[in-house]
Amino acid sequence: MEASQKFKIFLIDDDIFCLNLYKIYLENENYQDITIFESETTCLNRLTENPDVIFLDYGLNNLSGIEVLKKIKRFNPDIFVVFLSGQANIATAVNALKFGAFDYIVKGPDELTQIIKVLSKIKEIQEAMKQKAPGLIRKIFSLF
Repeated sequence: MEASQKFKIFLIDDDIFCLNLYKIYLENENYQDITIFESETTCLNRLTENPDVIFLDYGLNNLSGIEVLKKIKRFNPDIFVVFLSGQANIATAVNALKFGAFDYIVKGPDELTQIIKVLSKIKEIQEAMKQKAPGLIRKIFSLF
């Protein structure tokens, strides 16, 4: 899984047990560039590190997950934000997607498997975007 190591992943959750569980699981799946945050504010202050993917707990202490999502998307709309939530509420999930979340995972017995599936989807999307994006040389020659 060489390509998976290229993802820079941020994990935000106010539950340190969940954070460490996700981090260890992802490391076991060969994802190495992982930063964990117990505070959404600390994460927002470090967006300049340009994460590729942010796994965001929906229910945070100071700001709502939607507020954090909006701030992330204002900073960089190309960051893939995936919600992790204990709420299996369809309206909540739809609201998250409406504001730019890539996916919404309900915490439960298969959440770790879902995290890996989402990362695989993101990898496929990034590869497809690279193939469709013409290189600089092709852009220049297309002008003539």
